[in-house]
Amino acid sequence: MTKLYVVIPCYFEADALPYTAEILAEKMNKLIATEAISPESRVLLVNDGSTDGTWEIIYNLHVSNSLFAGLNLSRNRGHQNALLAGLMFAKEHADAVISMDADLQDDINAIDQMLGRYLEGADIVYGVRTTRKKDTIFKRTTALGFYKFMRLLGVDIVYNHADYRLLSRRAINALSEFSEVNLFLRGMVPMLGFKTATVEYERNERVAGETKYPLRKMLSFAVEGITSLSVRPIRLISVFGFASFLICIAFIAYFLFDHIRGGTVPGWASTIISIWAIGGLQLFAIGIIGEYIGKIYLEAKARPRYIVSEVLHDKKDVEKNP
Repeated sequence: MTKLYVVIPCYFEADALPYTAEILAEKMNKLIATEAISPESRVLLVNDGSTDGTWEIIYNLHVSNSLFAGLNLSRNRGHQNALLAGLMFAKEHADAVISMDADLQDDINAIDQMLGRYLEGADIVYGVRTTRKKDTIFKRTTALGFYKFMRLLGVDIVYNHADYRLLSRRAINALSEFSEVNLFLRGMVPMLGFKTATVEYERNERVAGETKYPLRKMLSFAVEGITSLSVRPIRLISVFGFASFLICIAFIAYFLFDHIRGGTVPGWASTIISIWAIGGLQLFAIGIIGEYIGKIYLEAKARPRYIVSEVLHDKKDVEKNP
């Protein structure tokens, strides 16, 4: 019987957690009752440095129901690090791990299908959205553009998949060998190379609370993904530079020809435009290079990606963390 852990990163989810816990408990108990999963299965809630009472709710859930376990990170480390912390802890106890968000926008009924694909031999099962009709036109367009751009850069990424997925213990053990500090899990998981499957579902509205990914964070997350998984932006600088050189040669030839036939050299407008164009390209190139240098700097320090300050898994943990 499969021992399943459901890992849920939590950041300021005090409003959503009571609803999420109730619905997940009902789902997990049904799976246990039908012997689809082991009675030792757990819902692992990872508090990512929340200060709104999220950890207190997780603690009370664990005390009242052994189905719930908890990890408390020492400080906010971001969604991807919190998710990784849960995966690395769960791999020591579970046969398979499903990751999802605390807002229950991911359809929990897809868990049954994920387990089915896992039992059929898939080490990785991706939850893929069937539609984005509930998103705004802006978000729908930018999301599609992001996936296409990542593909263009050579990144193996699954369309309309976020972090709702099942990983076998073997897959998580392989993932643990990736030591980079800059994480983009939805791009790293396809690198594992194990047998995969997909399960389609329709995304729901949040059960409570507000989104933790405003436009600023979405853009930052996109940049993180692009620069963490591909070096093509740096290579594109060379392409732009060579193209600029060819354009410059073409202008020189044109001006020489125009001068020979007695024409006048274009005035200050063309000069200023050229200066601004080349200057902007140089600043853009320096910015891209700086982004990569910054990542090298962080990787070279080899700082821990997260620090777990408290664990709630067994009864003895409650005595340690009253």
